[in-house]
Amino acid sequence: MNRDRIVVVGNGMAGARFVSELRSRDPGVPVTVFGAETQRPYNRVLLSNVLAGMTRPDHISLVDAAWYASHGVDARLGVEVVRIDREARAVHASDGTVTRYGTLVLATGSTAFIPPMPGLEDGLPGGALVFRTLEDCRRISELAETAERAVVVGGGLLGIEAARGLMGRGLEVTVLHLAGHLMERQLDPAAGRVLARTLASLGIGTRVQANVAGLRIAGTGDDRVVTGVELALPDGGREVIDTDLVILSCGVRPEVSLARDAGLAVGRAIVVDDELRSVTDPSVRAIGECSEHRDEVYGLVAPAWEQAGVLAGLLAGTDPAARFTGARQITRLKAAGIELASMGETHFGDEDDGVEVVRFTDAARGTYKKAVIRDGRLIGAILLGETSAAGSLTQLYDRASPLPSERLDLLFPGLGGAPEAASPVRMPDAATVCNCNNVSKGQIRACWQDGARTADEVSRRTRAGTGCGSCREALEGIVSWLDEQESVDA
Repeated sequence: MNRDRIVVVGNGMAGARFVSELRSRDPGVPVTVFGAETQRPYNRVLLSNVLAGMTRPDHISLVDAAWYASHGVDARLGVEVVRIDREARAVHASDGTVTRYGTLVLATGSTAFIPPMPGLEDGLPGGALVFRTLEDCRRISELAETAERAVVVGGGLLGIEAARGLMGRGLEVTVLHLAGHLMERQLDPAAGRVLARTLASLGIGTRVQANVAGLRIAGTGDDRVVTGVELALPDGGREVIDTDLVILSCGVRPEVSLARDAGLAVGRAIVVDDELRSVTDPSVRAIGECSEHRDEVYGLVAPAWEQAGVLAGLLAGTDPAARFTGARQITRLKAAGIELASMGETHFGDEDDGVEVVRFTDAARGTYKKAVIRDGRLIGAILLGETSAAGSLTQLYDRASPLPSERLDLLFPGLGGAPEAASPVRMPDAATVCNCNNVSKGQIRACWQDGARTADEVSRRTRAGTGCGSCREALEGIVSWLDEQESVDA
């Protein structure tokens, strides 16, 4: 086994998970991890709950304060790597240190994209921020204490989560989105309209096809503050929306500057093979949002954690045949009062040849359900407002399994006469309950039988519910059902 030091650059959800997975397989290999943020790694998916004041920042940490020391990990928190010397196999850090590596793992993630526009030429003015890190969350929360109105520029996943968080703090919130409907990457136009109606019911205004021309700024130099957002209208005119706070949620870009400066092959991100090796240098690996595998860049937690597990098995030598061959992307929106799951190819309509579309809409209640079928297999689905079928649809989508002949059961399990499959209690033991961590119902049952009698304890042992958190209710339901069954048997 190669005992050379493994250096990890990036201590976010991908990097931290890799270090944890590696330590569980090999407690002795030397590991150094660099993290630009000063705090311990945390679950970025739950930042909107922190912003809304529903969750404390310390409750989203992924490891406790003593974990690094107790597991022999050299953690350099708040220290950035500024240069990679591939010839010397060493990284140069912002604190002046030079650390040699046998294998370098890049998990640098992505950064918020700030579009070029008037008002941003000299950087972000006071009152304008991005929503990406826990520090961003803290700064937004401070400004929200005195602000009355907020504008979120960008109606994608992060923009909707930011808007819901700000509304939870009592602000008047408007979302401005350039595309024709909200979350256009995950939703079709009909679902986008239902989502806009749901947001309106929560007190959040939305405007689509909103062309932001720039920010209105008062003051000069360090005293610059945002006072409004200027829109370019179709007729050539201008409209100004007054605001105290602007959140720029215009997408993210993979952070690849270190890799590019080091001469590694970079497309949209660092190009890697099935062993997550840079195609330029096999001593360098890349995982998470900064990696590009088979022309795909994954921006969700589940694929990043799958990559972390594959790479840990390879580097520890416990699973030399492990390969990452791609992952299906399933999006869950985590915002209070909004239930949303989207997977696969969702934009097909009834008029498209070769596909079958099953759809239900109840806009008044904020419900939209859609299943897209090709050759008898589920290739896409949207569940908005009522997501009880998410478990069964995820299974069908993940495994490309045959579908029930009664299509109604896809969207309303049990209504068409077939046994209800969406409830994890009724799922087979092989069914995946936690998609982020690939935890099956059988594993949860085995953990419960091994003595973990609360959902928190099962979560701690299996990691179920520690990703996006959307399976937490299912996890609690299974544990409760197991408790009931034990009482009946007794």
